[in-house]
Amino acid sequence: MDLPTGPSGPLAQPTRAQLFKLLDELRRPAGTEELADRLELHRNGVRVHLERLREAGLVVRDSSRQGRGRPRDMWSIAPDASPGGDPPTGYATLGRWLTRVLAGGKTSQRAVETVGREIGRDLAPDGGAAKAERQLHEVFIAMGFQPRRQLGAEGELTYCLCNCPYRDAASESQAVVCTLHRGITRGLLEAMAPSTKLTGFVPRDPYAAGCLVEMKGDLAEQAAADVATTDAGD
Repeated sequence: MDLPTGPSGPLAQPTRAQLFKLLDELRRPAGTEELADRLELHRNGVRVHLERLREAGLVVRDSSRQGRGRPRDMWSIAPDASPGGDPPTGYATLGRWLTRVLAGGKTSQRAVETVGREIGRDLAPDGGAAKAERQLHEVFIAMGFQPRRQLGAEGELTYCLCNCPYRDAASESQAVVCTLHRGITRGLLEAMAPSTKLTGFVPRDPYAAGCLVEMKGDLAEQAAADVATTDAGD
């Protein structure tokens, strides 16, 4: 996800821009203490900056209880975050990936998807305590896709991607960009949830967005369990 190149709203403040960029790079929720330690800043100041980002709709806060004591605040990029008021583009990352494709000297769809799978495995976060489905959701958020979960009647999990961060490039060569993204998704699943199968990948107009990524297996079961738990708590 690219940040605005000039002063723009809450990200014009350097520390807030650093925090947002760090969460983007981690591709997972992180606690206030971890963020402060990584940036070598005081935790109280970092907490104030994170709250400002939350008020601006750029990050979300969740609470995680670990043993005794008060729950710990966990921060992650908001699913619909739009830095600088514009949807994220991510062209710097896409450029590196396409260079990796071209470096192999082959540009067939099979070759593009193979490189995408390698990239996906590289992008996969460490296991940790979080469920794999939640981690995959965080990766899609960090990439700028603004994902929305949908559960089907036959146990499938579908992500509707409400933003295409590579829309201009995709409009020029949708087959290459979407094949690369499909490969990245396969690679993520291979690393994070090998028993989950990618059963559908439906590209849409990159400017209208709404691409569909469908899967069955463990991740779909995790998402269904999370929905059931949430409904039971309401």
